[in-house]
Amino acid sequence: MEFLQSAATADQLPASKVEIALVGRSNVGKSSLLNAIANRRQLARTSKSPGATRLLNVFEVGAPGSGRFLVDLPGYGFAKVSKNEQRRWQAMIEEYLTTRETLSCVLVLIDGEVGPTPLDLGTLDWLESIGLPYRLVATKSDKVRPSKSRTRRAELVHKLGVDKADVRWVSAAKGTGIAELRGDILTLLED
Repeated sequence: MEFLQSAATADQLPASKVEIALVGRSNVGKSSLLNAIANRRQLARTSKSPGATRLLNVFEVGAPGSGRFLVDLPGYGFAKVSKNEQRRWQAMIEEYLTTRETLSCVLVLIDGEVGPTPLDLGTLDWLESIGLPYRLVATKSDKVRPSKSRTRRAELVHKLGVDKADVRWVSAAKGTGIAELRGDILTLLED
């Protein structure tokens, strides 16, 4: 996987054969997850402060020119930016998700330690309302104490209203579930 380009609007993106978008609230670990999927430390820029991703960031999966993209979107929710900037991001994300014809699926990242927030649930409702397929990925599984893991997982799937098999649990820090998620992504990009 290689970084291809950043764009402020969907029409600035290069043509693709198929795309998967990564969405989630600010500080859910999208950039760390991208680095883990690519097995590279600094492919995507990470930050301790929410809101480091400010544009549509395109990563090409496979050989150059494959046209198979992972697109990292700015996080929603808390970020240390102005309200105007947050509104701009929301408009950019909505435009991308509703107009990009080669977008086949959205990976919705949920913080496994925190569980789904009202913003996460609203995002899922919106994706369903526009008919966009999505997959659920619970990040930061390493942050959940082993003694609370089973309960946390049950609470998360209950709040999301899905079966436990519908959520892929991962840890970018420990590598847990990364190989399986990488396989999921490759399968989605082949379809």
